[in-house]
Amino acid sequence: MRIDEVIQHIEEGPNDPHIFKAVFMAGGPGSGKSYVAGKMLGGTGLKTINSDEIYEYLMYKQNMDMSDPETIASPKGQETRARAKELTQKRRGSYLDGRLGVVIDGTGKDVDKVAKDSEALKSLGYDTMMIMVNTSLEQATRLNRQRARRIPDEMVKNMWHTVQQNLMQFQQVFGAANFHVVDNTMGQENKEREENFRQVYRNVQKFLNSPPRDRRAKEWLADQKPNQD
Repeated sequence: MRIDEVIQHIEEGPNDPHIFKAVFMAGGPGSGKSYVAGKMLGGTGLKTINSDEIYEYLMYKQNMDMSDPETIASPKGQETRARAKELTQKRRGSYLDGRLGVVIDGTGKDVDKVAKDSEALKSLGYDTMMIMVNTSLEQATRLNRQRARRIPDEMVKNMWHTVQQNLMQFQQVFGAANFHVVDNTMGQENKEREENFRQVYRNVQKFLNSPPRDRRAKEWLADQKPNQD
């Protein structure tokens, strides 16, 4: 990330409409997480932190086949993955320096990692919430097979079961009010699915549009006022 971009992120912080808000996205491969994120968070201006996006871009630039497990496991593939994580951390740092609203995109397979990440953000004054995208194993398997970066069916199955086991733990991490499950199994025309989407969307908007509550966030914003004069 260029220096001018870093400065821009820091300066826009106090003016960010969703400052001090962090939304964690979770869902296994083939859950439709990107689709749901677009529906729930599209147009909000939240900054996405996701090493997979950078990884896929770097692999594409090097003409490396992401559908080939051997390519991904190769020294060059792993080097590219490490580089993507490094760039993601730099991008994350610039976003958090400005206390910008962010989306932390992941699978939800590691509860402890997510819990530590949430606590780290809270220590800066952030309010955090999670949107868990859930679907049936059958649909997850089918959608994964259609992805450019598909993984073996057995891996999809294992990750699906892990996410199912983590649901209640994530509710404890974020609290019932800030943990929302989107059922992405049923068809678009299903009324129950439609109502589920609407309800979660309302809750997400309420969360994003509420002012920062943490004392540290209020103090940080107060400190920025002289710089805005």
